[in-house]
Amino acid sequence: MLMLIDSADLKGIRRIYDMFPVDGVTTNPTILKNAGQSPMEQLKKIRAFIPHGAQLHVQTLSSTAEGILKEAEHLLMELGDNTYIKIPVCNEGVKAMKLLSSRGINVTATAIYTAMQGFIAGKAGAKFVAPYVNRLDNIGFDGVEVAKNIHDMLTCHGLETKVLAASFKNTQQVLSLCEYGIGSITASPDVLEQLVNHQITSLAIQDFNKDFSDLVGAPDKTMLDF
Repeated sequence: MLMLIDSADLKGIRRIYDMFPVDGVTTNPTILKNAGQSPMEQLKKIRAFIPHGAQLHVQTLSSTAEGILKEAEHLLMELGDNTYIKIPVCNEGVKAMKLLSSRGINVTATAIYTAMQGFIAGKAGAKFVAPYVNRLDNIGFDGVEVAKNIHDMLTCHGLETKVLAASFKNTQQVLSLCEYGIGSITASPDVLEQLVNHQITSLAIQDFNKDFSDLVGAPDKTMLDF
């Protein structure tokens, strides 16, 4: 499973990259707003930091397919290879997906709330389709099940498109999709850290350290001291 960081906060991105085996970064206009910096300058800083070959997903804002294509060309020129053009699923968005994918440009379909939106985007050539798991839960649907349904439909019909599940509130949502075989997820730094951190593990570490201190008769000793 690909694991991407859903953030434009460079400090948080650095923290996660320092600790975890992640594969890139996803952004959207709201995430860029939260970063509080010039959008292109911030995206260039992210691109300069992440490893060569890592994915960077950046969303377009134009309302027409023609405008989306121009934005895509600009983003690729500024941010380089392995930049994925995020496009919301709507009529003009799907039209742009077809045109960009026919040129070999990587597309991520976003703002997906139904299985058919995901399927149509896949058929239009998107490399990834991003259902909003927790946002679906918040409006009375089962976001995990929608993501699973999209995965099944894409697989059943032989499309190479992968689900890039997004919008997570908790680790259980991520666990359910990982167990099911969903190919990729993107989550905030806080959620990604929760995948590892556990209160009982922390207590176990404390117990181990205390027992070792009792054994050697001094605190803060490690195997390097013997």
